[in-house]
Formats: sequence, C-alpha cells, structure tokens
Amino acid sequence: MQRYFYPPGDLQKQKTFTTSRAIFTESYMVMPASVMRDIVTSSLPFWQKSRFWILARPLSGFAETFSQYIAEIETGGGSKKPEVDRRAESAIFIVDGRIEIVLQGKTHVLEEGGFAYIPPNADWQVKNSSSSLARFHWIRKAYEKVEGLGTPQAIFTTDEATVPALMPGYESVWMTTRFMDMADLRHDMNVAIVTFMPGGRIPFTETHVMEHGLYVLQGQGVYRLNNTWIEVAEGDFMWLRAFCPQACYAGGSEPFRYLLYKDINRHAHLWKS
Repeated sequence: MQRYFYPPGDLQKQKTFTTSRAIFTESYMVMPASVMRDIVTSSLPFWQKSRFWILARPLSGFAETFSQYIAEIETGGGSKKPEVDRRAESAIFIVDGRIEIVLQGKTHVLEEGGFAYIPPNADWQVKNSSSSLARFHWIRKAYEKVEGLGTPQAIFTTDEATVPALMPGYESVWMTTRFMDMADLRHDMNVAIVTFMPGGRIPFTETHVMEHGLYVLQGQGVYRLNNTWIEVAEGDFMWLRAFCPQACYAGGSEPFRYLLYKDINRHAHLWKS
C-alpha cells in the first residue's frame, strides 16, 4: 500500500530536546521531518487559506535551478494567480486530500498520488473545494527554452497509473516512476518517485552534474551524502548540489520511496546573464 508522508505541523512538547538531525553543508542539506513545524511556514501573494513549507530555493554557490514547497490548503482556499513568474514551470504532487487545478479553462481533479506538470506562461488556478485539508509538493523551475524546441505540454497523471521503470539487474528491488518522458528534450527537469524494496540499493557512488531535491514519502533508508552516511525516514528532505557524491540502501520492512527532482537535457551555462 502506498503512503505519502506530509509535515506534522504543530509544535513539539516543551520538554523535547532541541537537538535534531538537521544539517547544512557546502554540498548538501538534510531537513528532517521534526523541524517542519507551524512557526516556519510562509504565506505567499494571491493565495488564500494556504501556507507553505519552503524546502529549497536557489542559492548562489549551492543548488541553483529550483525551489520546492509543501503546500497546505484549507477548505475553500487556493489561488486564482498561483504563479507570479511567467517563466516558471511547475510540478505538483498530491500527498493528502484533493485539489482542483484549472488550466486554460479546463478543470483537473487531483487526489492523493496525483501529479501535474504545468508549463511556463500558462494560465492556471488552484482550489480546494473538498471538506478537508489538501497537501501537495510544488516544485518550480525557470524554464530554459531552446530555439528550435517547443514548450512541453501539460501532464496530468497519477502514481498508480504511471508504469515504473525497472533498473536492469535490480528489477525486483529498484524502480523509478517517471512522470515525464526524459527522452523528450523539451523537458529541462524530471520529477519522479524512486522506490527501493527492502534490500535494494544504489550500487555505486553517483557523482553527477544534476541537482536534487529528495523528499522521503514512505519508509526509511540510509543515504550517503558526500562522505557521510545518514539515516533518513519518511518526512525528511534532502537537498543536493551538483556533483555531491551520493548512494543509498533501503532499511526497515517496507518500501523506501522518495520524490525526486533533477535538472536534465540542457547545456552547462558558460556565463551568467
């Protein structure tokens, strides 16, 4: 059974220790679920009855290509102008409840496990017409247009409806649910759910140019970040800059699943504009 963790909010009890697994280094950051509390949420322009945990934003000298939020919308909340930057493309993944996305006048209903890709320069709205809270991840990136390539089309699908890609030689323990076609060069980012069954692992230390945001949706595992092995569990967020060495293996008795962002399909920038 698939589960999708979301921040508990609230505040910890007064006698709780202030120490945690939170860490920020020159090459990675770990934001454990325990620090995602009410007092660190943000409000955003043109959103009603909504709040956001901002997990990542571009930082000079660190990860520079994306921002990632967890949104929580009350009944009747949402936005008629969710995005203020016309260059921005968005990926949305629902972890709890139900929302409606109105894109170019057409309404799309997304429930738990639902995914949407919104291209740049799109006119869209978000609303929660249900009787309970809705929670979702919102990944934003300034789209890198390439002359001769068109803009990607919108995507609406679900975790359940997307056939996972099985990793050769690890078919029974390692799979990736890719919501976008990475071979379509119009796309400059990929958002996917990576699943490791108990005993599954990345069998080498990945060291590559892609930046990552990784939010653990279910289970627990041990992740190598640069030179350190760190235990992570559902609700933890990891933010990796380019070339940070990484590997992992699943722990516990259930699947270890995380939502993954990475930048793809573009030349390296040779100068700052």
